[in-house]
Amino acid sequence: MSKKHPIIAVTGSSGAGTSTVKRVFDNIFRRDGVTPAVIEGDAFHRYGRKDMKVQVAEAEKTGKSLSHFGPESNEWAILEDQFRSYGSTGRCKTRFYLHNDQEAKPYNQEPGTFTPWVDTKPDTDLLFYEGLHGCVKTADVDLVRHADLKIGVVPIINLEWIQKLHRDTKERGYSTEAVSDTILRRMHDYVHYICPQFGETDINFQRVPVVDTSNPFIARDIPTAGESMTVIRFKNPKGIDFPYLLSMIHDSFMSRANTIVVPGGKMDIAMQLILTPMIQRMMDIRRAQMS
Repeated sequence: MSKKHPIIAVTGSSGAGTSTVKRVFDNIFRRDGVTPAVIEGDAFHRYGRKDMKVQVAEAEKTGKSLSHFGPESNEWAILEDQFRSYGSTGRCKTRFYLHNDQEAKPYNQEPGTFTPWVDTKPDTDLLFYEGLHGCVKTADVDLVRHADLKIGVVPIINLEWIQKLHRDTKERGYSTEAVSDTILRRMHDYVHYICPQFGETDINFQRVPVVDTSNPFIARDIPTAGESMTVIRFKNPKGIDFPYLLSMIHDSFMSRANTIVVPGGKMDIAMQLILTPMIQRMMDIRRAQMS
């Protein structure tokens, strides 16, 4: 952890709501005049799209499973090096994973490939990471110790599956059976490397539907924000003004001493109310350290 060069790590799987968190942080950074260096978790995958397909096929021949959730297909040591470098110097390296033709065109590369590594810009106020593995902690790497604020964003598992099924079948042309196979293939890594991270985070935002999602494989629609609640859990509730949050967020309530529940449509405002003073305090400490 670094007071001069703080790091914020947002961890959550695809479809979990990390894009909402990123938008909230963008708004906070803009309003408070904070200049972030941004790195994305996809940049630290080990394989591009074509190579990953080859690696998955080779693993299946030996009865093993390979997924983007696990260590074999990611560069966690390199990611930790970047966290360490930024905490020490305020600079680190990153690259971009090009998901589609639109992203790949400016680089004259194919989709599913990586751009070259580049240094982050100088004179940034903090490092903002958003991806799958911002709080990974294993025998070999420990990203947790480098991050000053750790945030988990995760839907309950059935909702996560519904979102993946709809995205992959409707937008990517996969069959339901193919998506189910993918879910099963990455389950070991999900249990061992994704779930444990949410025990390391300072705050978790978990979206919970209030409609029936008992069989995600036949769900016709993704539950909307209005059909959901967001459970917000604080690892250390000391200093959190719960009465203020309850007064500001209509229909919110406390379910435990460290947990507040808000309507799904109020997740954005809840994040802003919770995170804005945290970022302001982080910047006050940084300015004091830099002076």
